[in-house]
Amino acid sequence: MAYVAAKHGVLGLTKVVALEAATTPITCNAICPGWVLTPLVQKQIDDLARSEKLAPEEAKRRLLAEKQPSGEFATPEQIGELALFLCSNAAAQIRGAALSIDGAWTAQ
Repeated sequence: MAYVAAKHGVLGLTKVVALEAATTPITCNAICPGWVLTPLVQKQIDDLARSEKLAPEEAKRRLLAEKQPSGEFATPEQIGELALFLCSNAAAQIRGAALSIDGAWTAQ
């Protein structure tokens, strides 16, 4: 519950900052990643493989299938490239947006 509340707080703060800075060159957006292969997620994969007696690749596939329709993790590089784009002039009028990078998780 606290995790969800914190995420909503970040999105609300993003919108308020975007509105307050709307007449300046400052922009504020939220990048909302889905599954990223972090040590915490790797532990979940390992635990699933162990408990269900699965090969690591099958455990990874099952974990991703629960949420991320693309079947692929978002990578730190993809998230970084999105952040760089948001810092570019091409994104100057993207303000107060929540940008998902989640393999269609939120499209469900």
